Amino acid sequence: MIHTIDLKFLDLEQTIGSFLIPSSTGPVLIETGPYSTFKHLKSGIEKLGYRLEDIKHVLITHIHLDHAGAAWAMAERGAQVYLHPFGYKHMNDPSKLVQSAKRIYQEEMDRLWSDIKAIPAQRLNTVEHEEILDFGDIQIQAWHSPGHAVHHIAWQVGEDLIAGDVAGVKIGDGPVVPPCPPPDIHIENWKKSIQLLRTLPLKRLHLSHFGVIENIEEHLDQLEEVLEDWSQWIFPHYQAQTPLDQIVPLFEKYTTDQLISKKVTGIHLKQYDYANPAWMSVAGLMRYWKKRENS
Repeated sequence: MIHTIDLKFLDLEQTIGSFLIPSSTGPVLIETGPYSTFKHLKSGIEKLGYRLEDIKHVLITHIHLDHAGAAWAMAERGAQVYLHPFGYKHMNDPSKLVQSAKRIYQEEMDRLWSDIKAIPAQRLNTVEHEEILDFGDIQIQAWHSPGHAVHHIAWQVGEDLIAGDVAGVKIGDGPVVPPCPPPDIHIENWKKSIQLLRTLPLKRLHLSHFGVIENIEEHLDQLEEVLEDWSQWIFPHYQAQTPLDQIVPLFEKYTTDQLISKKVTGIHLKQYDYANPAWMSVAGLMRYWKKRENS
């Protein structure tokens, strides 16, 4: 049984989630969310009958702060943290990660993410592609799945996949959209990762943003379509070297109109914005086209 814990990011439901899986060796947590939502993580764990200190194993899909920002706090309470090898140095010494985030979020940094601290080496465990972690009666397999981030892992538990961001953002009955923040967006690798997901014997995808997907093939088809659409929308602006402050409002209108056309309105628009702000995708996709041109 996979339990979803709503972390109520910025006091809004269904924007960021964590996942708790009971096992014969104790509860396993996948995703911690940011430290700014730690009180909601604690409350959600306690509602399921556990304490924070009961969790000895924490798996993260990738090191972005909305997914792993509170991993250090779980490590301080005795948990081992499992992650992609490319993410190890940034969790062990998060100074560059924090500097990069501060450049992006500036004065919003504390409000959005709060603290992030180093995790000692003895608490970090790197996991290879296809490696299986054994937690008593539960086995969890790692699938390296770059595209959204080079350090991304999707975690398979039986016929379920904790998909992180590789399977996109979908809130309620709204459409699936691709989160494209800098610096690692790589469209071709993302499409390869989507294809990998198609080959796995799955019945459900669990999205960190937000919920459970059962119509997997249709979901992945739509994700790939929108990913291509967004990258092609950005391309002529990259070619023209249009300033970011001019592109962002145009792209925000474009993506908002797409959501409204799919009957996303009111609070649901805000949920999508919190989970996947359009300005982040402008920055990420502009960087993607620059790297592609220089490769």
